[in-house]
Amino acid sequence: MYNYKVDFESLEWELPMEGIRHKIFSRGNRKLRLVEYDKKMPLHWCERGHIGYVLEGEMEIKFNEQTYLYRKGDGIFIENGAEHRHMGKAVTDTVTIVFVEDI
Repeated sequence: MYNYKVDFESLEWELPMEGIRHKIFSRGNRKLRLVEYDKKMPLHWCERGHIGYVLEGEMEIKFNEQTYLYRKGDGIFIENGAEHRHMGKAVTDTVTIVFVEDI
């Protein structure tokens, strides 16, 4: 697992062309995904598990019929599985989350 206190500006990011603004940094078999959500964006649906850390703002994620609120400083863990499909939305004007994923 990476130390989250890294200088994100110094990393060599890829910038994928997708609706939700984010940057990707890959090293070995792990990937860091720095995601910026906006309250005005529609609900974001995701099919994969998440290990993440909220850097700023508040994020609401609905998973298995329950809704969870994550705030700055909170870790996020949502496992893969048959019931995994979930949706999330920004509660504050902006939310920044770093996700750590296996490649």
